[in-house]
Formats: sequence, C-alpha cells, structure tokens
Amino acid sequence: MKNKILFSLILGAILFQSCKNENPVIAESENAEEVISNVNLGDQQLNITILLDLSDRVEPTKYPAKPEHYQRDIEIVSYFTELFKQEMSNKGAYKSDGKIKVIFSPRPADDEINTIASNLNVDLSKARDNKHKKEIYDNITIDFKSNLEKIYSKTIETKKYPGSDIWRFFKNDVADYALATDPVYRNILVVLTDGYLFHEDSKDKNKNRTAYLLPNTVQKNGLRNSNWQSKFQEGDYGFISTREDLENLEVLVLEISPSPSHKNDEDVIKAYLEKWFQEMNVKNYEIYNSDLPEYTKTRISKFMTNI
Repeated sequence: MKNKILFSLILGAILFQSCKNENPVIAESENAEEVISNVNLGDQQLNITILLDLSDRVEPTKYPAKPEHYQRDIEIVSYFTELFKQEMSNKGAYKSDGKIKVIFSPRPADDEINTIASNLNVDLSKARDNKHKKEIYDNITIDFKSNLEKIYSKTIETKKYPGSDIWRFFKNDVADYALATDPVYRNILVVLTDGYLFHEDSKDKNKNRTAYLLPNTVQKNGLRNSNWQSKFQEGDYGFISTREDLENLEVLVLEISPSPSHKNDEDVIKAYLEKWFQEMNVKNYEIYNSDLPEYTKTRISKFMTNI
C-alpha cells in the first residue's frame, strides 16, 4: 500500500512539472529502450534523410538472403524511427523540431509508389501543436514500416526496379534534400545500396573517373588483383568529383553487398566511396557491408554517437 502511495506521489509530481514547463514528456516506446538506451544523439535537432536504392538488389530470387535484403532495409528504417522517437522523448514535444524522411532518386515512375512514398516524410517544425507531435510519436514507426512494406511488395511483384542514381543525387540534389541550412540541425544522410552504383542516366566517364561502378567495371579496370590499391591510387580511379561543399553533412552507407563470386569487390567499393566522400569534404562518414539487423543496429548506434 505504501509503495502505491509513493508511486502516485511521484507520478503526480512528474505530471505537475510537465504542465508547469508546458513541455510534455513523450514516453519512450516499450521496446525502444532495449536497442537505443545508450545512444547519445547530442544537442542538435536531427535531420535524417534515408535514400533507398530500389534496384534489383532487393529481388529475392536473384539475390536471396535471410532475412531478405528488403526486410533488412525496413528494419534499418524502423530503427532510425525509434532513434527519432528517443530524441523526441529526450527533448520533449515542445522543443522537438527534428526531421526524418525516406526518399528515392530519381522518383519511381509508378504513381502509386510515389503516393505511398509521400507519407514517409516527417517535419516536426511544421507540426500543428504538441498534440500533433504526440500523434507522430505514437505512429511513426508503424506508419513508415507499413508504407515501406507496400512499396517493396509492389516493386518485387511487378519486377520493375527503377534503381537509384546515387551519383547524380550527390551532384544535383543532396543540398536540397539532405541539408538544413539552420545550424541547429545535425544533417545525416543514410544510403541503402549494394555499393555498385549505376543508372541509365549517368554513364559519364573522364579518364579513370566514372559516374558508375559495376562488377565488370572492377574487372575491366584491373582492380581484382593483389596490387589493386597501388593501381587505384596511381591511376586516379574513382567516381567523378561532383562538389566540395558537404562539410555539414554526415553520410552512413549501409548494406554493401559485393558480387557473391567476387567478395573482395567490397574493398574496391569502399575505396571508391571513401575517396568520393573525402573529395566532397563530407564531415563524417562510415561504410558498412550488409549484415544481420542486430549487428547493423550496433553500427548505426556507433555512428549516431560519433558526434
């Protein structure tokens, strides 16, 4: 009985303080604390942009995996929504102005997929009031997950894989989509891709620099031997540089999946991406291969804590 009275007094004090500050605390979800309790996200507001490579890399019959690659993508996005919720909980509804969205570049030609994708965008700075923010908090994870399941299901069913023009996205669109000009925001771009960059609209080539990287590109460039690193550096191989103004952007690349018959392509893929990010002056970046969701979550936590 005494414990119940004490609990009631403590709960009443918390509610009183919340109302007094006009900054209601948003409770953390039941399972979120199991995976994100030790993640320090810093003082800035989060501005998270997740760029999905909707190519045939998610085709279960062509690139089978357990769990499947599209399921890993959904798990990753769900984890980021939980991190976003933790940030809302830490700051309280009144002070939460974070942003999170899932994008495709270019946009798929399918109107239905575009309509579904339009629901994968949350901007707390534009929320009507604290009640609206609480609704977002309660629904964001399930909303993002269910909409992504619809997108992947339709894509795999129709076998129409528009792919992602990641090189051109960085060239033309990254500032508009992933960089908030207000310094209060921490700009984070998450790219989910197998690492082989290619799109029909981006076949640019300048000496040993290209806008693409495919398994046959690695072979053709002679980067599948023991001295590939020396040849890579001396021949100035890599992606064509696109810009030098990304000092306020952090980039996390996940789900790198080299060709099963050429596992060492992973090292070449990372060399291409690292050189590219360095030349664009990306503030902070990490590149990780595809793994089971539990290990990928640990890597995400490590990246998010590296402020």
